Order: sequence, then structure tokens, then C-alpha cells
Amino acid sequence: MAPRVQDFLPVEEIRDGVVILKGGDLRAVLMCSSINFDLKSHDEQIAILNQYQNFLNSLDFTVQLYVQSRNLDIRPYVSLLENRMREQLNELIKIQTREYVEFVKTVTEQTNVMSKSFFIIIPYTPTFAIAKQSGSIFSKLLGGGTSNNNSKEKMERFEEHRSQLEQRRNVVASGLASLGIRTAALGTEELVELYYKIMNPGDANVPVVENTN
Repeated sequence: MAPRVQDFLPVEEIRDGVVILKGGDLRAVLMCSSINFDLKSHDEQIAILNQYQNFLNSLDFTVQLYVQSRNLDIRPYVSLLENRMREQLNELIKIQTREYVEFVKTVTEQTNVMSKSFFIIIPYTPTFAIAKQSGSIFSKLLGGGTSNNNSKEKMERFEEHRSQLEQRRNVVASGLASLGIRTAALGTEELVELYYKIMNPGDANVPVVENTN
């Protein structure tokens, strides 16, 4: 049988806002806002660097920083402007809007407009993962047993590990808040979309999970 794409991915499952790797490690992901460092004064820059150093030194676990750069699809914005231009009754504003639309089109044709998203990945390695047991770690953690009590015990164990991971995530979020950086924890749907777009960069503008709200 030909190998599936999933066979080459390190992810076993994404559940309850947690990424479970095939080796048993858990991951949480925070999306972070940015700081316009160049607009800060020299003293402010020094203060931010010192706070960032203190933040890193306060962690007793590793973290991973991930910056995602994408070509920004400006077409929806241009389409919105064109629709408003057609609805505009004031002729002067209509002319100004048309000129602005042409300006935006010219700029985007001559320059790659990029959008950047910032993420920080927080790891947690349960003791059972360190032992490197054979087979599917997550199935052993949540399933694989015939007893209801066994399944309940494994679910409780997963919740315990998830709680430990959330504590680490809160520590990171609090440390970044002291730098003026806002964070948001990615839920299951957001994690699926993030990993999908990492593996399928050509579909970066295609929604993966439909909004059911």
C-alpha cells in the first residue's frame, strides 16, 4: 500500500486545543501580536530587550517561535472599494475612490505585499512519552482498553497533562503581556487550519474550517 501523506506528518491528533505528536509530546500554540520596535525610542528599545531577556530567563522549559509570512491577497479589499465606489452618490468622492483603487492596484502589482503572523509553541512531554512506548501513544492514552474504567483513567490522564500544558501556556502569555504583546490561544479549528496551511502553502487563502457561527 502506498504511504499516505499523514504517514509523513509528526501529528497524531489535534484535540481540545492541543496538538498530540506521534511520539506522545503535547503542544499548545499562542498567536501573538507584534511590536513596532523601530518606532520606539532608544530607551524604550533597551527596556523591551531587557524585559524580553528576563522573560526568557524566567522559563524553565523551551519554547519555539514561528513567523509565518504570506503574500497578502488584496483582491477582497479592492473589490470592497469598487463596490462602495459604485454605490457612492458624491461624484468627487467617487473619483477619489477610483484613483485610490488604481493606486492600490499599481502598488500591489509592483511590490509583494506580505502579511506576517507570529506564533509561539509551548511543549509538554508526559512521562509516558519519555518511555517511548510502542504503538500509538494517544490511542493508549485515550483508548485501546476494553474497560470503561480504563478509558476513563486514560481520559483523566490526558486532562492532567493538558492542565500542565495550560499552566505553561499561561506563564508564557503572562510574560509576553509584560512586553505589551497580546496573545490568543489557538483552539482545535485554528490549529487544524494553521497546520493545513503550513503543509499546503498554495491554498493559503482558502478557508479550511467553515464558520458555523
